[in-house]
Amino acid sequence: MGTVEQWRFGRSSPRTAERTSANDVGRRKFGVGNSAIRLRSPIASNEQRETLVPMKRALDRRFVNIVPLLATFVATLVVAGHASVLGAEPPLTGMVTRNYVDQDRSNWTDTGPRPLQTAIWYPIDEATEREIIFHAPAAEQIFRPVAVAPGAAVSRRSRTYPLIVLSHGTGGSAVMMMWLGTYLASHGYIVAAVNHHGNTAAEKVYLPQGFLLYWERARDLHVVIDRVLRDPLLGARVDRRRIGAAGFSLGGYTVISAVGGRFDPRAFDEFCNSPERDFTCGPQNEFPDAPAKFEALRKTDPVVRQSLRRATASYRDPRIKAAFTISPALGSGFTGRGLRGIRVPVRIVVGDADTVTPPPTNAQRYATLIPGANITVLEGGIGHYTFLHECTERGREVLAICRDESGVDRAAVHETVARMALQFFDSVFASSVR
Repeated sequence: MGTVEQWRFGRSSPRTAERTSANDVGRRKFGVGNSAIRLRSPIASNEQRETLVPMKRALDRRFVNIVPLLATFVATLVVAGHASVLGAEPPLTGMVTRNYVDQDRSNWTDTGPRPLQTAIWYPIDEATEREIIFHAPAAEQIFRPVAVAPGAAVSRRSRTYPLIVLSHGTGGSAVMMMWLGTYLASHGYIVAAVNHHGNTAAEKVYLPQGFLLYWERARDLHVVIDRVLRDPLLGARVDRRRIGAAGFSLGGYTVISAVGGRFDPRAFDEFCNSPERDFTCGPQNEFPDAPAKFEALRKTDPVVRQSLRRATASYRDPRIKAAFTISPALGSGFTGRGLRGIRVPVRIVVGDADTVTPPPTNAQRYATLIPGANITVLEGGIGHYTFLHECTERGREVLAICRDESGVDRAAVHETVARMALQFFDSVFASSVR
């Protein structure tokens, strides 16, 4: 059994934490064979611009229906001074957007190949230009701005860098996870975050296929790795021995599938028809009509029918050597048999107040069934949406997903989790290249 620890943030300083042993608690809560950590929350050039413009539209458009002013905000990307993501100003990272496609799968309307628009952040030595993501007039500033260097040269500090593929939550977008992507990039990683077709706010509309045919997301990560390894700017700079995956919510499910977890639709249906069913079983707030619309497609749409035949397939990509998951969803869609084949290190982080992907039926279930998985429970009222991009005061006034429980410092939570991810990948990759 791995080391089980308990973490508590110090009240006098929101960036410090106290660690104590908690072996008995870990065995009792999360099962023998897996490690558990409990963490208390804190208190108290034109071409380059064209590659970035599509990504600023990847703000979560589910909010536009609630707050009309976001329509204007989403359409704004302004060159300005350096903005920070995690408290003190972090090192500037490079960013490009690639409109990759998967020629072997059609899009959901069967009019072309499956799109895989991908935001990529990476380490740089210097920047001649800066772009601000999430910039808007003060009255419309919903999310905290972030500065990037569009299309800058990759840093020469190392010949190659490890690659992390990053998967967003249902109905979300790549840029809503850039707090993690830019942090890893500033510490020597190339991070490629894909917008999952039909299930992303980066596209004009949501599609029910994208919300219900979850397994296609894992294949997205496989193809994005292929494309990044051939990318003219980044391909030669990737260390192919050090590739990992990270994901939030449905993105957490995605990376577990990508390292060998096999989803069982029947098991999930049985769970959702039982008294233990949780929030993941019902229509999601981002697209509540998705299940009803999907039923109309199930028997007649050829693309849907083809995907359904792939539901129980393995999407394991042997190039992925480690998986870091945040509040992973659909845990009850996996049996022990479907998870015991995972042979890479898995780290799971979840908030104790998560009602969207409740820990007992999701994160803790994964931790119990995946061999050697480690879990961290963030205590102190950490909810599901705490792991989305940091909001401004204005954002907290107008958007429910921007409001955390009293005393929760979202920026501090992000910094702590980002450091966990960095330490996890550093440790795994240091061992894998010996």
